[in-house]
Amino acid sequence: MKELNPLLHSQLRLAVMSILMNVDEADFVFLKEKTESTAGNLSVQLDKLSTAGYISVEKGFVGKKTRTVCQVTEQGRMAFEEYVEALKEYLNL
Repeated sequence: MKELNPLLHSQLRLAVMSILMNVDEADFVFLKEKTESTAGNLSVQLDKLSTAGYISVEKGFVGKKTRTVCQVTEQGRMAFEEYVEALKEYLNL
């Protein structure tokens, strides 16, 4: 059996990737609300996903407020799909 990707096996990182797989992009506030995580924890997990090349993170401003927008990368999409396939093997699906 394939090993489950430890980077995606984290509950919060998996939730973020699941959300990003279904939208063109999502901002930090949206991800924070959907995952019900703290800003600090979400920020750390986004950094890990970004460092791995699974998501792109673009920081900018809307007026005077900062806005962080995330998108899944092609590498992230492939890693997520491989994770799902490995999970299906474990579940005999």
